[in-house]
Amino acid sequence: MTPRKRKQIDPFEQAIEAALSPGTYISYGAASSFVDNVQDVADDIVKIMKSEPGRAALLFETFIGACHEKADEIDDSGGDFGMLVEGLFLDWIKSRKAANHDPNETAKSLLSWMEVDPYGFCHDLDRQVVKVLDKKGLEAFVGQIRAKFESAPSLDEQRYPGYTRRRWGGALKTLLAGQGDVEAYKAFCEQTEFAAKDCLAIADIYQSRRRPEEALAWVERGLAIARSGNQRSSEDHELHAMERALLAKIGRPEDALQSAWSEFEAHPSTFTYKELMRYVPVNEKKTWHQKAMEASEKGDLTSQIELWLKKKEMDRLVSRLRRATAKELEALGHSTTGPLAGKLKRDHPDVSARLYSAQCMRVINAGKSKYYDAALDNIERARKCYAKAGLNDDWRAVVADVRQRHFRKKGFMAGFEEIVTGAPRNVEPPFLERAKARWLKK
Repeated sequence: MTPRKRKQIDPFEQAIEAALSPGTYISYGAASSFVDNVQDVADDIVKIMKSEPGRAALLFETFIGACHEKADEIDDSGGDFGMLVEGLFLDWIKSRKAANHDPNETAKSLLSWMEVDPYGFCHDLDRQVVKVLDKKGLEAFVGQIRAKFESAPSLDEQRYPGYTRRRWGGALKTLLAGQGDVEAYKAFCEQTEFAAKDCLAIADIYQSRRRPEEALAWVERGLAIARSGNQRSSEDHELHAMERALLAKIGRPEDALQSAWSEFEAHPSTFTYKELMRYVPVNEKKTWHQKAMEASEKGDLTSQIELWLKKKEMDRLVSRLRRATAKELEALGHSTTGPLAGKLKRDHPDVSARLYSAQCMRVINAGKSKYYDAALDNIERARKCYAKAGLNDDWRAVVADVRQRHFRKKGFMAGFEEIVTGAPRNVEPPFLERAKARWLKK
């Protein structure tokens, strides 16, 4: 009897298996390095796409399936593995296109993966595939998605009624926008409903066709829908930005400037300031800057700090911080308060004292005992700044408040009393000093 020949395994398949290390759990800390190694294999397959597209397509199919097998063995909290799989789908589409495979079969396979997606690898995949599908491929995919939408019940029995219909409807809109088929997009929205993001998509198509007046009309329609919903969204920002660009393009720079000014007045920030100055005439920059700084006095403290630091409005910033309540300062994030206190402690120690004190109080008010060392470090810095500013009465008021409200927090109060009395704190030496000390004990 003639022995059966063993099926030869493609070397790339062996590389895929080796890179994915089946049976080995990949922790969160190791995930990034692991994904980099897997990506190297994918990049090597891409290199044969031009010369052997059919082989590359089959390899990517195996790769995608293998990643689904691996999904339960990796902590992908950072999302790197999911992004890698998304890239594999795109390379698979490119390979099939290069091999002249049937676009309808490609579309059907894509849809089957999107329908059964236990690990979320295909979430919003339609937004990416629209960038790599050719005209025929896009038409085939549109047909598949449209059929899925039309067969979906308006009210299904899932946890979220109507989810299936909304899902395929959203995917279809993405594909129609990718085709640039504005009439089909509008017709589909008439069948369902127009949202602000739909108006943005339609305006974008008209803008790409160099029809700014029509694009502007759809932007204004989108803004009207957004206002009627009484909610500020990402589309709202994009619609306003597009509106200004279109106004400037069709010869209405004053209206573009007024739009930017209205948004800055409502939400002063570094972003809206930059957008405002984009439409201010060069010879009026100084005047508008001053006008903007005065308007920004009505903004929220976090945005004011970021804007005024960037524009070097230090007097304005210091004045505002001196007026701020303890509650306002304690509400600031550590990443804002710490660097700001350090920046101001030389010229404005009174302000730094309050900022350091606020950082401490935020920790002990919340009872976060594992951060007590950081809180003690901040309150010690606060004591020095109060002394430098000659605000001894203010320091004594802080001490009295802490003693009255937090005397039960023994883990904090022992170190706090050492700071108040000026006794040297028993601070653990740095790591390297402790390490070197071990040799001295030998």
